[in-house]
Amino acid sequence: MSRTLVFVLSVSLALVARGSTCPCPDPWMCRPVVGEKPFEVIVFDVGGTDWKHYDWSKITTIAAFGKFDPVLLCYAHASNVRVVMKGDVPIRDIIDQTNRTAWINNQVKLAKSQFMDGINLDLEEAVKFQSEGYYALTQLVNETTQIFHHEIPGSQVSFDVAWSPDCIDGRCYDYAAIAKSCDLLFVMSYDIQSQIWDDCIAKANAPYNQTLSGYYAYLKLGIPSRKLVMGVPWYGYDYPCQNLFEAGRCAIQNLPFRGAPCSDLAGSQIPYKEIMQRLPRSITGRFWDDDQKAPYCIYMVDNTYHEVWYDDPQSISLKASIIKKLDLRGIGMWNGNLLNYSVDPTATMQTEEMWNALYPF
Repeated sequence: MSRTLVFVLSVSLALVARGSTCPCPDPWMCRPVVGEKPFEVIVFDVGGTDWKHYDWSKITTIAAFGKFDPVLLCYAHASNVRVVMKGDVPIRDIIDQTNRTAWINNQVKLAKSQFMDGINLDLEEAVKFQSEGYYALTQLVNETTQIFHHEIPGSQVSFDVAWSPDCIDGRCYDYAAIAKSCDLLFVMSYDIQSQIWDDCIAKANAPYNQTLSGYYAYLKLGIPSRKLVMGVPWYGYDYPCQNLFEAGRCAIQNLPFRGAPCSDLAGSQIPYKEIMQRLPRSITGRFWDDDQKAPYCIYMVDNTYHEVWYDDPQSISLKASIIKKLDLRGIGMWNGNLLNYSVDPTATMQTEEMWNALYPF
C-alpha cells in the first residue's frame, strides 16, 4: 500500500472521529506552515484527486482553487507544504473601505476554519490607471496582507499578475505598490496572445522573448526579483485555421479582446495530457519554432487545419532558466491537474519530464 493511500485512509478515519475540529490524524498538522523557502514551487490545484500523484518533493505551496479538501490539507502539512486559498472579489465591491474590510475578515475567518496558510489573490480585472478601482486594489492587497499576517502568523499572501506590467488586458495596476504590500507576485507568463496587435495568426502561448521582456519590465519598476514567481502553462491552444499559408502561419479568426483586434479567443485551451494523446495522430508530429522557442503541431478535422501551440519540457526548461538568470523567487504552473497521472508508461514518463522541467538548473 502506497504512503499516500495509507495517509488518505488515516485522515478519513480522523474526519469521522473529530467532526468539525482539526481533520488530521495529529493536531500539529493543522498548524500553519511557517518559514521562508529559498525556492518556491506553487502548484495551482483545481480539485479532484490528482494531487495524490504530484511530485511532492518539489512543491512548497498548493493554491487550492477547487473545493476544500481536508485530506489534501493534511497531506500537504505533513509534507511541510503550505495550502493557500483563492481570493477573488469584484473590484467594485471593495472600493468602499467598510466593504473591503468585511471581505478581508471573511477570508481570514474561512482560512482559519480550514487551517489554511494564506491566500492567493486572483482578480485579473481591467482597471483604469489612477481610477477608484486602481487605488482600492492596492489597498486591498495591503490590508489583506496585514490582517492575514496578524491573524495567521507566517501566512503567505500572493497576488496574480499578467505576464507584463504594461496594462495587459487593461490591467493598469500599481504593480510596484502591490509588490511592496504582499509576499509574492505570481507572474502568469502565459496567455500572452490574449491581445494580438500584429498579424492575426496562431502563436505560442508563452513565447520565450516576450516572457523574458515581461520580467525585465517588472524589475524596471523597482520590484525585487525575489518577489517574483514565474508561472508557466501546462496547457496549450488549439487554433482552427482560416487559412494555412505554411506551417507556423495559420491565419485565425479576428476576435477582439479588451481593445486588441485579435486574440487567443480564436482558439480553445487544451491540456498537455490531451495534446500528448493527439500528437501521434497529427499530420506533422512535433514541430519546433526557434523564434518563439515553442513546439506546435498541425492536424486536420472536417477539412479544416488546426494548429496547436503548447509548452513541453524543452520550452518550459528554457523559460525556467530565466529564474536563475534573474534570481527570481521560484516557479509555478497553471495547473497541476493538466498532466496524465495514469499508470501508462508513456504518460508516466511525460508527466515526470514536465515536473523535472521546473528544475532546469
